[in-house]
Amino acid sequence: MRRLDHPYLLLALTSLFWAGNTIVGRAAVGLVAPATLTFARWALGFLVLLPFALPHLARDWRAIRAHLAMIAVFALTGSAGYNVIAYQALHYTQAINSLLLQSVAPLFVALWSFALYRDRLTLVQAAGIATSMTGALVIVSHGDLGVLAHFAFNIGDIMILVALVFYALYTALLRMRPAMHPLSFLGATIGMSAVLMLPPAGFEIATGHVPVLTAGTFAVFGYVAIFPSVLAYFCLNRGVELIGANRAAPFIHLMPVFGSILAIVFLGERPQLFHAAGYALVLTGVVLAARKQAPSLRK
Repeated sequence: MRRLDHPYLLLALTSLFWAGNTIVGRAAVGLVAPATLTFARWALGFLVLLPFALPHLARDWRAIRAHLAMIAVFALTGSAGYNVIAYQALHYTQAINSLLLQSVAPLFVALWSFALYRDRLTLVQAAGIATSMTGALVIVSHGDLGVLAHFAFNIGDIMILVALVFYALYTALLRMRPAMHPLSFLGATIGMSAVLMLPPAGFEIATGHVPVLTAGTFAVFGYVAIFPSVLAYFCLNRGVELIGANRAAPFIHLMPVFGSILAIVFLGERPQLFHAAGYALVLTGVVLAARKQAPSLRK
C-alpha cells in the first residue's frame, strides 16, 4: 500500500481522469440519455472492479450490510445523484460553462466541512483556493476573464451547481465512511449507484429514450466506466482519507489544466501565454491549499 500513500499524486490522477468526462458527457448528448448513461457507467464500472474487489466484498459483507443506509447516502451523493444531474445539465449548457462552475467546488466542500464538523479553512488554504480558482478561470476563459462579465445562468448551469453540492457533500462525508477495505467500500458504493439508477434508466428507455448504439456510444461507455469512475473514485477516496476534504478539494482545479494539455497533445491546440499563467496559478494555489496548517480562520 506504500504506493497508495501519495495523496498529491492520487488527487492529481483523479482530476486527470475527470478532465475528459465533461467533454465525453457533452459528446454523448443525443446518443444516450443521462440516467441511462449514469446507470451504464456504474453497472459497467462494477463489473470492471468486481474481479479485484470480490474477495474483499466477501470478507466485509457483514459490515456492508450493517452500513447499507450510509453506503446508499455515499452512492446517492457522490456517484448516482451527482453524475446524473451533471449529465442532464450538459443537455442545456456548454462544457465551458460546466468547467467554469466547477471551479467553485472547493468552496462547497469547505462549507459542508464547516457545517458537519466545524472545520475552518486556514488563511493559507483560503488563499490557495482563491489562487487556484483564478488559474482555472484563466485557462477556461483562454486568458480573457472579461467573459465572466457576460456569463448568464441557464437551467443547465443551476443543475451543475446542484450537482457540485452533492459532490462536495460526498467529499466531506468520506471522513465518516464505514471501516472496511477500500475496494469493498468502492465496490459497494458503485454497486449501490447502479441499483439506484436502474429505475430512472428503465423509465427513460420505456419512454422512448433508447441509446443509439454506435462505436462512439460504446467508446463513451468504456471511458466513463473505467477512468472517471473506478480509477478516479478510488484515487479520490484514498486521497481524502490521507489529507482530508478541505485540503483535497482544490485539486479539482487541475481539471482544466489537464484538459488543456490533452487538447494541445491530441487536438493540436497551440500553447498560449494564458496556459502558462493559468498552470502557474493553479499549481501554486493547490500546493498552498494542500499544505497542513495549524491556524484557522476566525469569525
